[in-house]
Amino acid sequence: MLIEQAEVLGETPEDPLLLFSVLYGLWVANLVAFNSDVCLDLATQFLSLAEKEGTTGPVMLGHQMIGISLQSTGKIAEGRAHYDRAIALYDRVEHRPLATRFGQDSRVVVLSRRSAALWLLGYPEAAFADAEHALTYAREIGHAASLMYTLGHGLFARYECGNYANATAVADELVALAEKKGTLFWKGFGLMHQGCVSALNAQPSDAVRLITSGMDTRELTGATIWVPFFLSYLARAYAELGDFEDARRSIREAITTIERTKEAWCEAEVHRTAGEIMLLVPERDAPKAEAYFNHALTVARRQEAKTWELRAAMGMARLWRDRGNGEQARALLAPIYGWFTEGFDTRDLKEAKALLDALSS
Repeated sequence: MLIEQAEVLGETPEDPLLLFSVLYGLWVANLVAFNSDVCLDLATQFLSLAEKEGTTGPVMLGHQMIGISLQSTGKIAEGRAHYDRAIALYDRVEHRPLATRFGQDSRVVVLSRRSAALWLLGYPEAAFADAEHALTYAREIGHAASLMYTLGHGLFARYECGNYANATAVADELVALAEKKGTLFWKGFGLMHQGCVSALNAQPSDAVRLITSGMDTRELTGATIWVPFFLSYLARAYAELGDFEDARRSIREAITTIERTKEAWCEAEVHRTAGEIMLLVPERDAPKAEAYFNHALTVARRQEAKTWELRAAMGMARLWRDRGNGEQARALLAPIYGWFTEGFDTRDLKEAKALLDALSS
């Protein structure tokens, strides 16, 4: 381990943040290339060292790093708990200057990441609030890297909640700022998010163009994180265009990428999308679709990802309804819908309510 090697040397660096900076840099490199085991190991080393030294700033950063590492592999509730700890430790005066050393402001990062976690866990209103607070704070501190971070990572909850106009404005701002600053990573991220919004707005041609352009741009940076998620949107757009060969290719690539990298936070949604595609292709395959929906439900339940579970349940319920099993469909969907306590004006909950009403009539 890096820490053990440093201890063997027996020299205390003049810069007390030097070892933390090295660990953090290694962690970021492995995060964007998504080496899941290495990410968690480095984050754990970082937090262990920080707690040993008793310095609040690095402890806060350690919880941030572990939270992101855990969430990315599908341990969403565990990740959210670390975000909560990081936020509780954050002090504006003491910790804002760390942004220049560790890339972005920690409060901005954690609120942006917790926004996605909250949406996945079934709290869409809290998710949107975190995204808005992160953006407000990033604008307040005037740090471009922090602003691009929250423009990028705050987008997910915005469009998944159904706030398409808001998401479009944020994505456009991200791409423009990334072009101004010359960063391909954030430009590619912004383009792919724009493609997701286009897909949700029934503009599949634009979705294909933007997502593939974003992937090409980001590939130049060596980043692979989030690829399975964006591939699922690309597959959906291809299917809507009737290009089923590319739809199947994209969703297969998304599934194999998750299996290889263990970036499992979107596994349930990728399999749900695969199920939907099986029902759209000319050689409609209902048994295979049901198997994909079952996998999505199993993963979502294990991860406590209530929103992914709701979507998978809707896919399965529609399939069962079409077979004449309306009562079974309602028995599956009703308890999941009944779990939610907020966000009833969001796209997913509106669709679930409409489906339940139809199943009751």
